Amino acid sequence: MGMKTGLVIGLGVGYVLGARAGRQRYEQIQAWWDQVSANPAVQKATVSAKSLAGEAGRRGLDAVQGSVTKVSGAVKQRLGEGGDTPYAVGT
Repeated sequence: MGMKTGLVIGLGVGYVLGARAGRQRYEQIQAWWDQVSANPAVQKATVSAKSLAGEAGRRGLDAVQGSVTKVSGAVKQRLGEGGDTPYAVGT
């Protein structure tokens, strides 16, 4: 989601939650939102965005896990497989 899209959504939510225009205006906004969300193009975009977000999240998690594995391997190699070190820790 782009910066502008997020801003527009945030402003809309803020308006709906903070509006003091009364129940009639709230129901108008709710009817408009129901119309927009029922649009097949919007539904398709929503599914696509969720898929992209899930895929990006998985790739990010894989990257982090790969980095942790590399770092822990390097530390083990530095300290020796058993983690024993000739240096006294905490003295």
